[in-house]
Amino acid sequence: MGIFDGMMGNASEISASDAEKEISELLTATEKVEHAYKLIRDLVIFTNKRLILIDKQGMTGKKIQYHSIPYKSITHYLIETAGTFDLEAELKIWISGSSTPIEKTFNKQLNIYHVQRVLSDYIG
Repeated sequence: MGIFDGMMGNASEISASDAEKEISELLTATEKVEHAYKLIRDLVIFTNKRLILIDKQGMTGKKIQYHSIPYKSITHYLIETAGTFDLEAELKIWISGSSTPIEKTFNKQLNIYHVQRVLSDYIG
């Protein structure tokens, strides 16, 4: 993914092995990355045990926030597809105990239906 794609908000799927290298210190001995998506510097990672949202902050991206969500904590989610004039697709995830969803925005270049299918496989 080029810098221009990142600035335009184009999300892309990255290989599970690349994502696993980036978060190897976070994974348990029996945990494996199965799907990963990159949006600019942020990552959305699906492992066999949980969803990990990675938010790289600041100019250098050295400050990183890791949000670990066990699949059993996801109560429901919503996808909103990109329209003709609205160029972004959205994913909203509600976690038990929180009334405010976690929101991720994707460019319509990424198939939001694929992301939804992956999420459904894990929480269903």
